[in-house]
Amino acid sequence: MRERKQAQRERVAALSARPTRAGRNVEESSGDDAPAAEKKAPSKRPGLSLKARALNFLSRREYSRLELGRRLAPHAESAEEVEALLDALVEQKWLSNERFAHSVVNRRASRVGTRVILQELRQHGVDVEQTEIIKEELMATELERAKHVWSKKFSAPPDDPRSYAKQYRFMASRGFSGRILQQILGDWEDDPA
Repeated sequence: MRERKQAQRERVAALSARPTRAGRNVEESSGDDAPAAEKKAPSKRPGLSLKARALNFLSRREYSRLELGRRLAPHAESAEEVEALLDALVEQKWLSNERFAHSVVNRRASRVGTRVILQELRQHGVDVEQTEIIKEELMATELERAKHVWSKKFSAPPDDPRSYAKQYRFMASRGFSGRILQQILGDWEDDPA
């Protein structure tokens, strides 16, 4: 039994000494062998600086100030450090909630309705004035966008209450308003024949 545990410890030690993706060897001591002074606490910020991380994120896509702050918080030593960096990025025009909002609209407008887009913008901390401007822009095109989404999914208008409910649920789950759905699907009435 002791031999089996010892063999298992040796396998774990051998696995932990293997190189990581970055090519560095990661060695962990096995508890009792190393004195307490030699044990190091894991570093809170290994690798890139906070600004480098922020620019790395921003090079891939637009982020809202709130979202980028959340992503950087685990790598920062304090909240003030994150806020100072975010202020500097806004000042240097690397970070913009307005650009982020337009990015979300461009990415999502062809597939979802105004409600879903506005909810996403609110979750990411875009200010009320910006969301109101975007809401007006989206409401002007919602009927065409809804028709496009509906035509991609359904080939014919509903012919019975069940298919009407199915199409209505599908479109409502995409965030289109009931008024728009009634314009596309019409009002379903059961005509006693």
